[in-house]
Amino acid sequence: MYQPGMKSNLLGLNQEEILELVESIGEKPFRAKQLYHEIYRRSELDFLEMTELSKAFRQRLADEFRICLPEIARRSAAQDGTVKYLFRLEDNRYVESVFIPEEDRDTLCISSQVGCNIGCRFCMTAQMGLERNLKVEEILGQVFRVAKERNLQRGGFSVVFMGMGEPLQNYKNVMKAFRLMADPLGMSMSHRKVTISTSGVVPALRKMHHEEIFPNIAISLNATSNALRDDLMPLNQKWNLEELIQACREFPIEPRRRIMFEYVMLAGVNDSDEDAHAMLRLFRGLRPKVNLIPYNPNPGLPYRRPSEERIARFRDVLVNEGIAVFMRKTRGDDIAAACGQLAYMEGASAGA
Repeated sequence: MYQPGMKSNLLGLNQEEILELVESIGEKPFRAKQLYHEIYRRSELDFLEMTELSKAFRQRLADEFRICLPEIARRSAAQDGTVKYLFRLEDNRYVESVFIPEEDRDTLCISSQVGCNIGCRFCMTAQMGLERNLKVEEILGQVFRVAKERNLQRGGFSVVFMGMGEPLQNYKNVMKAFRLMADPLGMSMSHRKVTISTSGVVPALRKMHHEEIFPNIAISLNATSNALRDDLMPLNQKWNLEELIQACREFPIEPRRRIMFEYVMLAGVNDSDEDAHAMLRLFRGLRPKVNLIPYNPNPGLPYRRPSEERIARFRDVLVNEGIAVFMRKTRGDDIAAACGQLAYMEGASAGA
């Protein structure tokens, strides 16, 4: 792991890896716990300011290692307080995060891949294709960077993997980042304050059954028939609605927790009363909660947001049958806050 002469980025290393590194450079094992605590609990990224460590050890760390966060290439603030961050990675690729302030909580929406190959027709990130998975330090770097800038306190905000990319196609790095967030000796975030949103990578959902702890799961549903979902979300041709819903039924969630189903509402496409009734049929035998998301328009894509009346009617069909329904407020329209818009435009500009 440690290669003399190369400044390795220590962000993203877990306790065992930091212990291995500390021992490999001849330091005593207890230094590893101190270093881990400084990085993840105190969020101290300057080795020379890590006051738990001896001066000599601090200087050696500064000479031989680094803690590097993605660079903020651009930030855009909306009138409603939403802030969108465009991050430049070390290889000059771009990803996005969105900070969403609320009265009762703050939420940070982060990316897991540069681009995406799921191919959802209504999503701007899909226009980029998949360039690569994010590394653990690039995932955590989004959280560290925004938390530092916004002065967010540990435990005072939620993290959702709902930015660019399909998180479960980057399972290893996403889950390692999650474990570091949820580690009581590290970032110490409640696992209930972290949500992974997936388009439905069924094998990865089943793999998650074996994790000691796991985050909230949100399923990006968006259609109630295989025919429509095949068209809107080509991944459905690999794992169809029946397989996806069965995997949800098998998911070992705690008794009082529920799986969230996200439903992006597209005018004249998936917003009819029949679509709502079809959703009810899909949910038989489940205790779901539904997040209705009015479409955030993307330039160049042919979809529109339904009227408020149509959205309310769809919601009422579900609520009248006892389904817990949440309505996501439309946020950041004036700053292109839908996933992938800024990164796509930046990439197109760079390639021009």
